[in-house]
Formats: sequence, structure tokens, C-alpha cells
Amino acid sequence: MCAIAAALAAGSAATLPLQAHAAVKAPLPSAFESPDEVPLPDPDLWQRIRVGFALEPLESPLVMEHEAWYASRPDYIKRFVDRGSRYLHYIVEQVEKRGMPTEIALLPVVESAFTPRAMSRAKASGIWQFIPQTGKHYGLTQDWWRDNRNDIVAATDAALNYLQKLYDQFGSWELALAAYNCGEGCVSRAIASNQRRGLATDYLSLNLPPETRNYVPKLIAVKNIVLAPNTYGVEIESVPDKPYFTTVPAPAKIDVKVAARLAGMTEEEFIALNPAHTKPVAVSASSGTLVVPVDKAEEFKENLESYDKPLVTWTTYTAKRGESLDAIARRHGVSLAQLKSVNDPFKVDRKGRLKAAGPVLVPMKAGKPANPVRLASVNVPTAAAVAAPRAIHATGKFHVVKSGETLFSIAQRYGTDVEALRSANRLGARAVIHPGLRLRLP
Repeated sequence: MCAIAAALAAGSAATLPLQAHAAVKAPLPSAFESPDEVPLPDPDLWQRIRVGFALEPLESPLVMEHEAWYASRPDYIKRFVDRGSRYLHYIVEQVEKRGMPTEIALLPVVESAFTPRAMSRAKASGIWQFIPQTGKHYGLTQDWWRDNRNDIVAATDAALNYLQKLYDQFGSWELALAAYNCGEGCVSRAIASNQRRGLATDYLSLNLPPETRNYVPKLIAVKNIVLAPNTYGVEIESVPDKPYFTTVPAPAKIDVKVAARLAGMTEEEFIALNPAHTKPVAVSASSGTLVVPVDKAEEFKENLESYDKPLVTWTTYTAKRGESLDAIARRHGVSLAQLKSVNDPFKVDRKGRLKAAGPVLVPMKAGKPANPVRLASVNVPTAAAVAAPRAIHATGKFHVVKSGETLFSIAQRYGTDVEALRSANRLGARAVIHPGLRLRLP
């Protein structure tokens, strides 16, 4: 508690703006004789974050400016807390595992306000705002099906790897954060310039771009408000100190709508946890997993196992240069508007003909729109209220292969033998099964 009391004294009082002092509605109490007497809020994730704060106060008027900006926008704070509550526990755990200051877990507030598909003018994307080149350098796949810069798990790992590398390079979290914003070369050049002139090379002494000069003060302002929200007249909703999501084994491809229904989730909530998938088909071929709330994991597994309809209702059509989008839409039984909504922006001429050949996502059955997904025993939740988890047991007709399973283990599970499974599914002696394959049970 001593550390928290000291942080409250050093981390916020020195940087409170006039607006924040005006927001205090009652005189401060007398000093406590013992730190053990200091009343603390109920333990939650915010308290865990506060305990891990380690950055020094930043003596800059920019901190006060940004404190005032955030404190005057309670709705903005509420929105980023609502979004961030899905991801924050995972991020905090990863930050703590690496021994980093927990201020780092708040960096997505500055970068994206925890908007999972945020895209900047510089084409930086995701809650950590990776530009394409840096994302690729740190292993974040960006292809036609998915953009892992938006993947919460993969991008968090990449961002923390990058920040650790910058800290090791510059020896200061403030300089590492500045380099995360404007690039290693930008900070290195500013340091070299000051060294040539015999000037200090700390963050506040460097001549950095305006955005970078404001970058660390923004983070410190967010930290100060999290440290003592009442002092700023701000209410921050409690976030439980427990995991919100987990990963579950998944087929190589599955319609987003189908996956959401199998998990008993709204499509909007599913996308918020799986924002890397850029098409209405979730492609998990590389990881073999999808992300669902912890309390939906078993429901998803059971529903997937018993689901006996097509998991994917979309496929790719290789369009030729000069083909008309209208003709492609008619041929596949969809409207032009729907075709455009599920694909990346098309480059077309004035007559609506494609300027280049390339893949187009279309319904799997030519001439018919994609079949609607129906689960008789699963009610589709509304966005306002997601139903409680439901258990749907296997029907005994089909089994969806999961990662690590073999024909032998599946046969044992259902009280049959390998040869019967092979015969029921017309599998040869050397056939290899893979996750997502639906096997008919004998």
C-alpha cells in the first residue's frame, strides 16, 4: 500500500490541471497516520495496473493539457473503457510477464482508443497501430483473408516485442515510446543532433515532431487519470481482474456468422474479438484457433462438434480483367451492393469493369445467394443482451476434427474402429485428416 499511496502523491498531484482541482467537490481529508489506513477501491484490473506503474512523472505542461482534454470528455473515456475491457486483462498479463511498466498496457488508449480495426492516414492499423512494413517485420500476416495487425493476441505480442527492442536500444521507456511513434531513425537523429551541440538527450530535451512531443505526455495523462480518477472528476467503470477471452480450436475456414452463432454471440461481438478477419469467412489455417469469451468456449466446441451443415458458404472466384462487376454479381445470385460489401474495394473503369484480374468472394453455390445459417437449438442473441451459455450435445452423426486428433482417438471416443471410420468416409489407408474436416460417424 505504501507504493500506491506514494504513487498517488507523486504521480498526480504535481500534474493536476486547474480544471481537475475545480472538480474536487469536498475538502481533502487529513493525512493518514499509517499507510494501512488509506482506503483503497475494491481490487479490480485498474488497481492491478496502478500497482505496476513505474514511469517517472513528466514535468511538462503538455501533460496537464492532455489531462484536461481527457477529463472534459467522460463519454470518450467510457467508450474506450467499454472496448478495452475485452482486451485489457490479456494485455496486462503479457506486460507483467515481460517485467514492463504497466503504463505500457494503456498505450492502446493513445494509439487507437482500443478500436480493433482503427486505420490511420498513414495506413497504421489495429489497437497497436502497426504500419504495414513494421507489422510484416514483426510477423503480422497481411493478406487477402486477414490482417494480423488487428489480431489482439498476435499484435500485442508483436507490439511488446518491438517496445522491448526499442527500450534495449535507447535505455529509456520515454525514448522507446517516442521511437514507437516516430521511428527509431527519428529518435536516433534527434539524439545525435543534441550530442553534437552538447545538449541533454532525454525525451523532453529532444527536438521531435509535434505528434511525438505530445505522445508520451498523452500516455502520462491517461496514467494519471487512471491513478486517481476522482481527482479529475472522472468515473472509470470497474473491469474485473480475470480473463475475458480465450482461444478455441477452429476449422481452417468458417463463416463469421456461423462461428458467432455456434458461440452464442452476436456477430458484432465475435468480430470485436476476431478483428483480423477481413472477409465474412474466418480463416484460422495458420493458428487453428478463434477467440471467444471464456464463458462461451465450451458452447462453441459442443455446437461445432454437432453442426452438420456447411461451415462455409462463400468461395473465391478468379475474375478476369475487363469483367463486369454487375455480370459477376448476377452470375452468383447476389446484388452488386452485397458483392461490394464482402470484398475489398474494386478498381473499375467508368463502365464498372475490372481493371485487373483477381479473386472475388462469391456465394459458394453459383446462381444462388449464400444459404442462411440455421441452428435449431441455438437462439441468436441480440446486440443488447447475449444469452447465457447453452450446451448442445453431439448428435452422433458427424464429428469435426480438432487439432491433435487422429482417426484412432476419434474411433475410441465413439466406440467404433478406424476401419469403420475409413469406410464411412471413403478414406484410403494413407488418408490424412486435418482440423475442420467433418467425418461421418458409422
